[in-house]
Amino acid sequence: MIISNDPSWWPLISSNMFYSYWTVAAGVVLIYDWMLTLGQEVELIWRQRLSLMTVLYLVIRYIGVPYCVMIVLGNMPSVSLTDTVSNIINYARDGTNLVISSMLGVITIARLHAMYRKSTMMLVFLVIIWFAVTIACGVLAAIAFKHIVLDELMILSGTYMCDYVFDGDASF
Repeated sequence: MIISNDPSWWPLISSNMFYSYWTVAAGVVLIYDWMLTLGQEVELIWRQRLSLMTVLYLVIRYIGVPYCVMIVLGNMPSVSLTDTVSNIINYARDGTNLVISSMLGVITIARLHAMYRKSTMMLVFLVIIWFAVTIACGVLAAIAFKHIVLDELMILSGTYMCDYVFDGDASF
């Protein structure tokens, strides 16, 4: 860990602060958009009969709020997170990415299946491709989880900066 007040680090601190401001601004825009469209969503989605597509839509939509909070907390240099909390946030964020990608894949398969006039051959092809991609992404994520550790590497002029550390004999 580096603890320093050296002015040579100030450009890095400045860029990290700038990035964190944009992250918070994006989170505010997400919540604002969610609040603006909530009335339409209740009318068009919640009052319908629940189907697989409706459930997938709602899960993808509402998983974005805690995901946004995780991203904001992980990127704010004024918030000190322990290494354990940083690792939990990292695992949750990467796991959420995998789950959302899988759900979007299911939605895409359903739409393409309908576009190809419900062709069974096309459905089988799309499902096989989806499984292959999802399994490959899951295996790569598991390998990365095994070797990546988040560590508080720097405390520079009162800001906290975590970064990835490759544990052991990891070569990527």
